[in-house]
Amino acid sequence: MSEIVLEVKNLTKQVQGGKKIVDEVNFQMKKGEILGLLGPNGAGKTTTIRMIVGLIKKTSGSVSINGKDLDENGQACKSDIGAIVENPTFYDYMSGYKNLQQYGRMAKERMTDERIREVVELVKLEDAIKDKVKKYSLGMKQRLGVAQAILHRPALLILDEPTNGLDPKGIRELRNYLRKLADEGISTLVSSHLLTEMQLMCDRVVIMEQGKVIDVSDISSLDNDNITDKLMVLLHVKKGQGQSSAEVIQRLESVNLVKREKENEFLLEMDYDQIPIMNREFVQSKIDVYGIESKRTSLEEKFLQLTSTEGKQLQKEAR
Repeated sequence: MSEIVLEVKNLTKQVQGGKKIVDEVNFQMKKGEILGLLGPNGAGKTTTIRMIVGLIKKTSGSVSINGKDLDENGQACKSDIGAIVENPTFYDYMSGYKNLQQYGRMAKERMTDERIREVVELVKLEDAIKDKVKKYSLGMKQRLGVAQAILHRPALLILDEPTNGLDPKGIRELRNYLRKLADEGISTLVSSHLLTEMQLMCDRVVIMEQGKVIDVSDISSLDNDNITDKLMVLLHVKKGQGQSSAEVIQRLESVNLVKREKENEFLLEMDYDQIPIMNREFVQSKIDVYGIESKRTSLEEKFLQLTSTEGKQLQKEAR
């Protein structure tokens, strides 16, 4: 089996009128890797996933699963994929166990009771698997959905917004299950808008905007990844002076406002030697500065930089 489980090359989806909602997307996934697919609404994430699993036709490009082309070996490729593209659906009047048995009967290869017990144990549903699904919480249904998706031992698991509706405990549990699957050699492609959670969950992330891939990053190297060779700084000023502070920041040509954390807190991007210059400007403007601290880059900050107008302009200047 190839170490490259999924390879997407120049994947494109063009709709009526000539608009490309997915435009020459390229990325790879390794065995046992958790890869995050990120992007603002309308970036093309779900369309990309639907083309990978064969739910919609692509305009051009290719998708390969374990070295097999999806167009040439569609059935073999789909046998290697487990997916939850929408919320998982079940027969509510049946138990979780009977739902898995029913799904197993539809699989290409016969699923034994032993295999069902394996996946139930993996997603920690042993205590509830004989209960009717209508009694399950949303988090339990998500876990049952993962069990169903991996029942046939796929090489690739694809989850589109799997954390929707889950509480913090459910999200943490899902993250732990995906890591267990990775340890078993199953690769997972997961799309989500929860950036902090994606940083905890994924090994790498692919960031999309307007149908294009604009960045691919290792999570482990995120703190050392200088997108613009700038320093991220959190500025904390006295309450009630937020508006005047924003006006000062706007006047500083070498300081970029990334995000306003609160009324009196600002996340800024600047060169290191600009810090004392900025501080003097605040003193002269009679604004009380309570703190200036450098921050480690988070996935959220990188996402905001890359998908903002300012971030894209800085990228152009860096090229």
